[in-house]
Amino acid sequence: MGERLEVALRAGSLLGEGPTWDERTARLLWVDILAAELHSFDPATGQDGVLRTRQHVGAAKPRAGGGLVANLRDGIGLYDPDGSFHWLADLAVEGCRGNDAAVDASGFLWAGTMRYDESAGGGRLYRVAPGGEVITVLDRVTVSNGVGWSPDGRRMYYVDSPTRRVDVFDVDPGTGLVAGRRTFLELGEAPGFPDGLTVDADGCLWVAFWDGGVVQRFTPKGQLDRRVEVPASRTTACAFGGAGLRDLYITTATAGLDAGRLATQPLAGSLFVLADAGPGLASPPFAG
Repeated sequence: MGERLEVALRAGSLLGEGPTWDERTARLLWVDILAAELHSFDPATGQDGVLRTRQHVGAAKPRAGGGLVANLRDGIGLYDPDGSFHWLADLAVEGCRGNDAAVDASGFLWAGTMRYDESAGGGRLYRVAPGGEVITVLDRVTVSNGVGWSPDGRRMYYVDSPTRRVDVFDVDPGTGLVAGRRTFLELGEAPGFPDGLTVDADGCLWVAFWDGGVVQRFTPKGQLDRRVEVPASRTTACAFGGAGLRDLYITTATAGLDAGRLATQPLAGSLFVLADAGPGLASPPFAG
């Protein structure tokens, strides 16, 4: 069914991405990848703080002890509460950058990469431990995007956008590692390409569609049951936030839109919110 959105922040971002609710500060973290900006939006005041990062930034997540972890062009970096920065893991590959990322229940960061030219098989999905140890979970992916877990932690969902699928893995409860990759959603007939995703408290998947101008919700059995139209075709990602994690925030982009398309999408690049769409699931902080 169609649902109405509100504009939370008219941002005009190049490549808005990676929304994450920070419970410690009651703010929504999000990034503008190509502008190398990390944003912190306060729904109570409408204020949006901006931190310029040293490289393109695919995602940023809260740390358990304060500060942020960031999936940057050349690897994983840590921002301390006082604003100081240091590298945690070197993932540099010529022509590649960090993209979407998520934190699992054990506090490990799952960080995806992609090539700037989006050439096939040029990206990877890594699992980064709090101490900086890195495991390559998947290689030869193209545009590593949404990662999320079922409420019981037994399933992990994953998007490599050009495949037009959401895949699912079984999670080993002892190690947190995954196996048994298989197709959960075949989205070849859907509008656009699946991009970022989030999982709600009912175990349903909310998937944002790049060049689709829509976020769709799918039940744990893979049935489409909700549809949120977004007045920006380059819809990138979504996450729950606000009191009780009931509000769905949606990021969008202007990158690659010509003047004609931008003229018909004056709100492209904005941050949107669908009130009382949840509840969602709390995102664990990175343990490093």
